[in-house]
Amino acid sequence: MSVVNSLEEFQRMREEISQSVRASRRTDTVITVGMGTCGIAAGARETLLAIQAELVKRQIEASVVTAGCIGVCVCEPLVDIQQAGHGRIVYAKIQPDMVPRLIESHLILGEPIRCWVVGRMEVEA
Repeated sequence: MSVVNSLEEFQRMREEISQSVRASRRTDTVITVGMGTCGIAAGARETLLAIQAELVKRQIEASVVTAGCIGVCVCEPLVDIQQAGHGRIVYAKIQPDMVPRLIESHLILGEPIRCWVVGRMEVEA
């Protein structure tokens, strides 16, 4: 787990993430990672970085954003994936080593990993 040692380091990290978010907002896929203190304690920061790295590695355009506490702390880290024309799916306990499979299955093959899903919102007609 990476440790932030100064306010300057935190601000630099925040700006890099903000730039990444702004650059990727043009896409139809939004991936939200819960980054409340409960999520961070459960490893959400590392999950967020793994998602960003996997998207770059696979050259997938997606908007990666963060949210505060989603309210289901026992399921952190939570990752919400919303794609245009598809339902919104929330995955529980997503650790960095799970990210390649998640990206492959959900974004590339279009097949959600059902056993990891804790919430789903269907597209309204």
